[in-house]
Amino acid sequence: PDARVELLEKTSPYRGYFQVDRFELKHQKHDGGWTPVLVRELFERGHTVAVLPYDPVRDSVVLVEQFRIGAYAAGLEPWLTEAIAGMIDAGEEAEGVAHREALEEAGCTMTDMEPIGTFVMTPGGSSETCAMFCGRVDSQGIGGIHGLDNEGEDIRAMAVPFEDALRDVTEGRIISAYAVIPLLWLSLNRTSL
Repeated sequence: PDARVELLEKTSPYRGYFQVDRFELKHQKHDGGWTPVLVRELFERGHTVAVLPYDPVRDSVVLVEQFRIGAYAAGLEPWLTEAIAGMIDAGEEAEGVAHREALEEAGCTMTDMEPIGTFVMTPGGSSETCAMFCGRVDSQGIGGIHGLDNEGEDIRAMAVPFEDALRDVTEGRIISAYAVIPLLWLSLNRTSL
């Protein structure tokens, strides 16, 4: 508990594949006072992992492309280019999920992984955090369609020259934070890898 926040009530009016929680609370203001009672809904989707497989020999990254309902609903291109990502289930460690998802979504096995950081993705309305990694991979032969049929996944994996991927970020073709953050991190740390 944080002494700067007074939680008056928390309910969960919706529980399905995801969950929506409703909070009534007050919090301390910057001037030392307190806010009036605030009502906030929170989308509870769990915590995620994203991993950017990097091949330092070929100077290429492994990216995936798939349909995303959020981009579609926002009126954007719904097939997004992203880093490999997945949900952390109860009892799982982030690094293990990164290895599992790389195999499921791109058919690739990574050797060592560097942690990039853990980020809040949409803190104004969701508690989701994403632990991000950069993993070493041999990208030769990476490609094709992957994913789990029982999860409705239709994921295209591709090995992309790093400079092309970075250009796609700067020119606005890669817009998913799941790819942008690790690609920008790699641009700063590539020589040390």
